Amino acid sequence: MVDLDFEKMGGLIPAIVQDDASGDVLMLAYMNAEAFQATLETGHATFYSRSRNELWVKGKTSGHLQMVKAVYIDCDQDAILVRVDQIGGAACHKGYRSCFYRKIVDGAVQIDAEPVFDPKEVYK
Repeated sequence: MVDLDFEKMGGLIPAIVQDDASGDVLMLAYMNAEAFQATLETGHATFYSRSRNELWVKGKTSGHLQMVKAVYIDCDQDAILVRVDQIGGAACHKGYRSCFYRKIVDGAVQIDAEPVFDPKEVYK
């Protein structure tokens, strides 16, 4: 059994998601114990939605699933890194490959990527 410290942040731990092939950081989400167990059992990245108060399988609606390749635990056992094969090329619900598509340049925010899909078409 993997012993993670879910209590430190009220039952949740941050999960950094990284593309296994490229090393690109795709997103940050949160897992509770149930989401973590589901991720290990199914091989699909599963998270806890703080806004909806429920589990969600990344890509279940859009088809842009994250197939788990490896899971790493930090030294304090209160954060994880999930390396995935990003199906469909995009992790961000706004249509970008990575949720980190905005960059600060000279104090201003600039979009630093091209969208992979149109969210209005995917999330009808």
